[in-house]
Amino acid sequence: MKSKSTTVAVIAAASCAVVGSMVGIALAQQDRDTLSIPNGLAFSDFKGYDTWQDVAVSETKTSVKAILANAVMIEAYKEGIPGNGKPFPEGSKIVKIEWLKKVNTKSPYFVEVPDTLKSLSFIEKDSTRFPKTHGWAYAQFTYDTASRTLKPSMTGAECGYSCHTRVASQDYIFTAYPPR
Repeated sequence: MKSKSTTVAVIAAASCAVVGSMVGIALAQQDRDTLSIPNGLAFSDFKGYDTWQDVAVSETKTSVKAILANAVMIEAYKEGIPGNGKPFPEGSKIVKIEWLKKVNTKSPYFVEVPDTLKSLSFIEKDSTRFPKTHGWAYAQFTYDTASRTLKPSMTGAECGYSCHTRVASQDYIFTAYPPR
């Protein structure tokens, strides 16, 4: 009897270890291409965003953000849009990568740097797909540190539009392209 219960306990422990490691592997290997906002933008529409050119950086009390844009939008910025009164062209895409910040203790001067990923936000101009929002669609994915995964944090492509109406005169984009 003792050896039978010991065998069951060993098998159960081994099963838990295998399942636990499989869950760990699944969490570490999230397929971001399957993420999307209902009736809106898909993560896969922004493949390569992490190599796009920077537009600007921004900071809040708790986070730092890098704002990057695809080649279409960068070219528009260089042409003076939106300051020249023209709208951004179709296919313009911008991404905001936001991290919680921390003090860099190794730096010889005070500087705050990215720490934990907080969220990724995407905006795309496609007037055919999103006519109700002057062609712009929005998506935000929050990062869950425990599972190391991203999760949609918006309910649809129009979510985010109400905030961006404050900058309608800038074709609904907050971030300016500062001199280099």
